[in-house]
Amino acid sequence: MFGFLNVYKPKGKTSHDVVAILRRITKVKQIGHTGTLDPFAEGVLPICIGKATRLIEYLDDDKAYIGTIKLGESTTTYDIEGQTINISNKMVKKDEIETALKDFQGEIEQIPPIYSAIKVNGKKLYEYAREGKDVEIKPRKVTISELKLLDFDEEKKILKLYISCSKGTYIRSIANDLGEKLGTYGHLTMLVRVKAGMFDIETAKKLEDIDTKEKIQKNIKNPLEYLNYPKQELQDNQIQKIKNGMEINFPSDNCNIFIITYKSEIAAVGSCKDGIFKPSKVFL
Repeated sequence: MFGFLNVYKPKGKTSHDVVAILRRITKVKQIGHTGTLDPFAEGVLPICIGKATRLIEYLDDDKAYIGTIKLGESTTTYDIEGQTINISNKMVKKDEIETALKDFQGEIEQIPPIYSAIKVNGKKLYEYAREGKDVEIKPRKVTISELKLLDFDEEKKILKLYISCSKGTYIRSIANDLGEKLGTYGHLTMLVRVKAGMFDIETAKKLEDIDTKEKIQKNIKNPLEYLNYPKQELQDNQIQKIKNGMEINFPSDNCNIFIITYKSEIAAVGSCKDGIFKPSKVFL
């Protein structure tokens, strides 16, 4: 098996759980995912099968989510799985939320949650948190390309956001920081990833719909559909050189990432410079 699979990760399972299930069904060990989702979250989880795992680094990193936030309460993890640590009775108006959201758009600095897998001095942040140890968490730059209020129940203090963002953005931190911006508290109660690069929720397959090797094979996609780089077909007399990882003469503009195809399948990924293609990964 070789290719990409767009899977809908259900709530309650980890991204690693999904990979383990697919390995058990296909008997293929070489399976990986892009972009971890927390157990309470659900939605699009791109899966790479076989040698396609070597293409993970070339996939688009931008993500899109629909997040549900409860105002008036903050938790240790910034989401519904944590312990409540602060409560506020303040009522917030819709126009206040829309005004506050403007400060979260574009390139912003975000402090990741203490309960996250980011490493500081070789140790994951959540390990410090579980040990009750303080650690300095440095802010990171992320980009929020779109942030839209979809719904707000003023009485229940529950709002729903659409967030389109760069890799590494913590939606939990947006929930917590938005609450503080509004002079109250907030935490994430539900999260659905609706897009990951070119993978979208409309075409994502639920695990129960791909519960056999044959069904998985049927739904595997050609990686060329999801790799947005210049491509060109390989000539028959160049195949052996590419198989051996050798450079070939190739009439093309200079390009850091270029894909060579053969019979509509990916043959190699590399770079082009001054009419020479240099392969870095070969799939023939």
